[in-house]
Amino acid sequence: MSSRPAGAGPPAWDLTRILLGVVSMTGLIAACFWLLKPFLPSVVWATTIVVATWPAMRALEARLWGRRSLAVAIMTLAMLFIVIAPVAIATLALVEHLDNIALWTRWLAGLAVATPPQWVTELPLVGRKIGEEWSKVATLSPAELAAQVTPYLRGVLLWGIGQVGGFTALFVQFFLTVAVSVVLYAQGEAAAAGVLAFARRLAGEHGEHVAVLSAQAIRAVALGVVVTALVQSIIGGIGLAVTGVPYAALLTAVMFLLGVAQIGPLPVLLGGVVWLYWKGENFWGSVMLVWLLVTSVLDNFLRPILIRKGADLPLLLIFAGVLGGLLAFGIIGLFIGPVVLAVSYTLLVAWVKQGGRSTPPATPPIAEAERAGTER
Repeated sequence: MSSRPAGAGPPAWDLTRILLGVVSMTGLIAACFWLLKPFLPSVVWATTIVVATWPAMRALEARLWGRRSLAVAIMTLAMLFIVIAPVAIATLALVEHLDNIALWTRWLAGLAVATPPQWVTELPLVGRKIGEEWSKVATLSPAELAAQVTPYLRGVLLWGIGQVGGFTALFVQFFLTVAVSVVLYAQGEAAAAGVLAFARRLAGEHGEHVAVLSAQAIRAVALGVVVTALVQSIIGGIGLAVTGVPYAALLTAVMFLLGVAQIGPLPVLLGGVVWLYWKGENFWGSVMLVWLLVTSVLDNFLRPILIRKGADLPLLLIFAGVLGGLLAFGIIGLFIGPVVLAVSYTLLVAWVKQGGRSTPPATPPIAEAERAGTER
């Protein structure tokens, strides 16, 4: 007969009750996730942007006599100009020039490539290699050249047509990102306090420390990846405008996207060099070539400095996160991928350091027991 008093609550270890509770909570979380799924990319993107730029917003607020509304307005405009505008410009330009891309593909089928001029092979460092590859292409007939190039161009064209279908959805996500960012900027302290309280309730002091480390990792990734891409695209865009390459603004936006994707501005600037030489602008082509080399190697110095200002993260980790996020989540994955890997890496390193071997006692416990027995 049980000794538990009448009217007492359920036993401390009731497997059925625990199992039903876990299933109910899992179902509730899954239902919430399903309902909020359309908004999650915007929320994640906005959170990343706000966490990365929060110190700048606070500094701006201090300069504006403590007016949070003015600081939020300026930060929102800056976000539109730096992050949203390049993507929007590139997408709009792609939609507007789909017909031109198709015409260019058909024009390429009848193109005959001439042999490289002598000055190309005399370029320092890369001239000989460029001349060899150019000569190989020049030996191909127009039909052979079209057979090799058309599949790639067709893939680009089909991708562009596919983007037109998601054009409206993309700008809806942009609008939601801006709206969520405004809310987070305005109520940042309350949101941070809620996250810290949840982390503390979940894992005590360690959970709070994890939340702080996550914010540092997010800030480091955003600072290193986005700022480097922005600087490279601006410098590359100046070079394109100075040398007379057409569509410099559009190409600058494309360079920004390629920089965030860790590809860099090299494809765009190299295309500008080829175009200038093709038009007979040898001087400006040489200037653009030097500009290309300077702009392309800039990220090797700038990005490590910026990333390590926020957190000590391996660049290989960032590169893998950007590419993996892009393949897994699309354009929002450019931010989600490196942040997830950076946070996981930071937490793993902190956990390993906390689990270090403690200092052994001066006298081993067995020796102490033997000495105590001898004294008795």
